[in-house]
Amino acid sequence: MIKGLGVVTCVYVHPDTDQFWLLDSRIDDPDGEGTSKLDHVREMLTTVVYQKSLPVQAVLMDTWYATKDLLLCIASLDKNSDGPLKDNRQVDEASGARAYQRVDALDWSENDLAHGKRLTIKGFPKDHKVPRCRVEVSPHRTDDVVSNDQAQDSTAATHEVCGFRWQIEPLPREGTQVTGLERCQCRKARIQRHHIGCAFLVWVRLKELAAQTGRTVYQLKHGLLDDYLIQQLRNPSRRMVLA
Repeated sequence: MIKGLGVVTCVYVHPDTDQFWLLDSRIDDPDGEGTSKLDHVREMLTTVVYQKSLPVQAVLMDTWYATKDLLLCIASLDKNSDGPLKDNRQVDEASGARAYQRVDALDWSENDLAHGKRLTIKGFPKDHKVPRCRVEVSPHRTDDVVSNDQAQDSTAATHEVCGFRWQIEPLPREGTQVTGLERCQCRKARIQRHHIGCAFLVWVRLKELAAQTGRTVYQLKHGLLDDYLIQQLRNPSRRMVLA
């Protein structure tokens, strides 16, 4: 892919059925368009809320997107947000009684681990306190997740909500493995855009068929090759001629 050209995607996850759909995708080309990934995310969110009018309960994001402008944008849309903070983000848990400190330097009591803390992130309005919970992602990693849901006071509930965030991972992984998403050899950005768009359409159709048939996208993809192989063995289009 051309340097600087990436993809920003918006995925909708239904918490009850555990199904997910690709709502929107944007090509991130800052050199050519002069827009950032955060600009694309804001546009996609406003489209989902005001044009598509989808019943979105919460916006889940990675660490890179948990910025001041985007978090305040989500709050202005009257939607909840959940996302991990970077370890070096400056926060205040003492309502101005002490200086800001790194988020990974805070002390945690047993009650804090179970119910979280209420913090002010540096750069945010002083009265904009956010619940923060320490979520164990793996035995060797924990995420400091902040939310604008003021009723959120359970680390277990935050862990469950953040679990839906990982549903975005199958898109780049499956798209790469079954549609050739990253195999475009063309150098022109326009052709690469078309290739990425077609790959997403193929992935969406495969996911739809997988849900209908109870199979995985990998079984569907390899099943096509199996059907072709069986057909060729029965009635080969190029017959072997032995001398």
